[in-house]
Amino acid sequence: MHTVLWSYLFVALGGALGAVARFAMNVFFQRDVAFPWGTLGANLAGCLLMGMIAFLIAHSDWFNDAGFVPDQYRLLFAIGFCGSFTTLSTMVMELDTMLQRSELFYSFAYLCATLAGGFACFYLGFAMLRWLRAAL
Repeated sequence: MHTVLWSYLFVALGGALGAVARFAMNVFFQRDVAFPWGTLGANLAGCLLMGMIAFLIAHSDWFNDAGFVPDQYRLLFAIGFCGSFTTLSTMVMELDTMLQRSELFYSFAYLCATLAGGFACFYLGFAMLRWLRAAL
């Protein structure tokens, strides 16, 4: 029971931090209501971070000395933080709004930027840490 409770607490803490960071990013970037820059930025930054987390989980020996075990930072950062920081439901709602306004170009650009950019950012995050690890 003790381990299960800690798992919930790690996810809850990461989720709270991710939700606040997502709101802050949206407030900072959302200057124009015509295009959802805040959501796009959060989703791309979340994918970059998730790529870094995936690398760290795959090479967990880096953090074992700090007292973290791989499952703890997976729960805290990947499931908790990134899970609440990125948002598919908001992206779909914003796409629908743009389609309702007959903004086909912007809706297609947003969808492509989110999907292709998300994959690119994930790989970039993974590759950056792989390069850093090889350089050290």
